[in-house]
Amino acid sequence: MSTRGDVVAVTCLALEARIALGPGVSVICTHASQLIAALDRAARRGASGIISFGIAGGLAPHLAAGDWVVGSSVRTEQECFPTDRAWARALLAALPGALHAEIIGADAPVAHPLEKRRLHVRTGAVAVDNESHVAARIAAAYRIPFAACRAVIDPAHSELPPAAVTGLRHDGTADVLAVFRSVVRQPSQIPALARTALEARTAGAALRRGRRLLGVGLAFPYFREVTLDAPVAVEAI
Repeated sequence: MSTRGDVVAVTCLALEARIALGPGVSVICTHASQLIAALDRAARRGASGIISFGIAGGLAPHLAAGDWVVGSSVRTEQECFPTDRAWARALLAALPGALHAEIIGADAPVAHPLEKRRLHVRTGAVAVDNESHVAARIAAAYRIPFAACRAVIDPAHSELPPAAVTGLRHDGTADVLAVFRSVVRQPSQIPALARTALEARTAGAALRRGRRLLGVGLAFPYFREVTLDAPVAVEAI
């Protein structure tokens, strides 16, 4: 994958990757366990910026599926990484109604409403995902401008059923057989799975609308010149 001069969008779902990809934007779509190596390669190749882009779990109770959060910073339980101020301002200007607030990165999905509530109270973060903290750490190490821009999929009051958590391959595509097996083992999750599918449709529509508004380079403010027909690529591991 050639990333020299591109903004690198970090995702974990194939859907997110397809939406993010475009002029001035290369995409890394991979499981969090392999994300560090992929981002390190992208940084060494000369990425202009790194943005965590896609969906997130809602932690603040007022956020609904499809609402946008532009990260003011990304934190873990031990660290806090500020985002690039100019890039955050450009994202907020392009996404009317987006909330400018802290996002927390977690190494595993936060599925239960009680977990979400506790995490929100303890940290003040309004959304959670599994890639932003990894992307922020690499960007900070290489002194590359960093941003986080996420649409809520599961609000704070929604529980992610087991099939939604386990039914993904490492390349971000759905593992239909794994979903089926999970449902067979625990059919009581079917109503929650149906609700999650509706929330995913809402979040996906928000991602598409937002991507059109963000334009070339995902609103990256530091491009001097962008060749609109330059090749872009997805790295999926």
